[in-house]
Amino acid sequence: MQLPVIKPAKKARIGLYSVGLQAYWAQFPGLQERLIAYGRWIETRVSEWADVCNYGLVDTEAEGRRAGEWLNQQGVDLVFCHAATYSTSSTVLPVHQINKAPLIVLNLQPAARINYEQTHTGEWLAHCGACPVPEFANALNRAGIAFRVINGLLGLEHTPDISLADEVTAHRPEAIRAWQAIKQWSEAAGVKRTLQHSRFGFLGNTYSGMLDMYSDFTMMQAQTGIHVEMLEMCDLDRQLREVTPGEVKAKLEEVQSLFQISGDSPSDPLARKPTQEQLDWSCKVAAAQERLVREYDLDALTYYYHGSPGGEYEKLQSGFIVGHSLLTARGIPCSGEGDLKTALAMKICDILGTGGSFSEIVVVDYDDHTILLGHDGPFHTAISEGKPILRGMGLYHGKQGSGISVEAKVKIGAVTTLNVTQTFDGRLKLISSEGESTDGRIMRIGNTQTPVRFSVHPDVYMEKWFAEAPTHHCALSIGHQAGLYEKVGDLLGSAHVTL
Repeated sequence: MQLPVIKPAKKARIGLYSVGLQAYWAQFPGLQERLIAYGRWIETRVSEWADVCNYGLVDTEAEGRRAGEWLNQQGVDLVFCHAATYSTSSTVLPVHQINKAPLIVLNLQPAARINYEQTHTGEWLAHCGACPVPEFANALNRAGIAFRVINGLLGLEHTPDISLADEVTAHRPEAIRAWQAIKQWSEAAGVKRTLQHSRFGFLGNTYSGMLDMYSDFTMMQAQTGIHVEMLEMCDLDRQLREVTPGEVKAKLEEVQSLFQISGDSPSDPLARKPTQEQLDWSCKVAAAQERLVREYDLDALTYYYHGSPGGEYEKLQSGFIVGHSLLTARGIPCSGEGDLKTALAMKICDILGTGGSFSEIVVVDYDDHTILLGHDGPFHTAISEGKPILRGMGLYHGKQGSGISVEAKVKIGAVTTLNVTQTFDGRLKLISSEGESTDGRIMRIGNTQTPVRFSVHPDVYMEKWFAEAPTHHCALSIGHQAGLYEKVGDLLGSAHVTL
């Protein structure tokens, strides 16, 4: 079940322009209008995923300068340059000397094959968008301007009246592949824009001794744009004192709709049926957690507080997992143990609609060739295989206190792990691994656990993963998404490795 999100992700703002050669317009009537129409088609398609700022046709060096200034005024996150026909590189280069947004060149041919028997020069020019791309690449490279090129078919669903070729190519693999890449770049740009406007709460501290978790908050903001808001347990306690019985009742209804309430575990004496007192307390804490998120306008949260034995804050943190799972389900990813980098990985996944559940290696099943990935919570309920289970815990292993935990597994099928780590030189690095979650067995101990089978033996996979110096936590997401996460890393200026 998907709960309504608290703060929707932002769409990317994408610049678009088409290029041509001004000398052609008088020579070949109808060509200019035809190419402009192709640009509008691209605008319509990209508008499914982003807010598009379409400058129109750029056909001279002077027009290129005007386009660059205009794109600056629009504040675009990414620019698509549509190579509509031949154009000199002097038309394109000024655009990107003025506007510094990342550049993707679209080499999208309208038809899979021209009509050889009837094609004239004007008709051919409507199909020769690939002709200037090497020239663009050379000029941009020599100017030190990074770019990517997407090659394929335009993917029209109808043939323009002026055309002599069959331009219905939406079904062709060359169009499907090209538009998948365009969609991924558009969505990746949305991640960057959302992060630049995001506030990550850091509640408490990092689990002592987990050296891979520690990060420089200024470094995180410098490389991603996120603001880190430092929060204290007394901030949450203040919210707790304001929670009403009506809010507790509403949270209890949310819990009952999203979770299955367990009986006693048949294997673990620590895992019991949650008591009504535990449920009520977790729901009261959950209401306070949502109040905290709203007061500080948070987009994500990482937390950990060990508390003094028997203290008030120990009792408060005992109710964390249920509420943080509810927040994660509503677009506010929450990571435990003060792991800010994994909160970032989870937020990237959540913005893209792929989930992102807090995970680490639980155990390897060598008979099944799977690695169980999970944690003691929180869990992203939107990607659950069936209803997640709530279990009462006699204690939280390695932590103070007791309370309710989540037992669940991610949907069976394609999955991708996303790990955000930090290199020796202080740069963020993304690590992605694609695999398949299975219907294998899990323990009944109140932890999230998903058996994942990768394409290689578990030992080979772990050897490759550990060699990349990851953090020990990751975000587990649905679908094969490594190509998408790679584009996010590219736009953030972070290295990306796919295992």
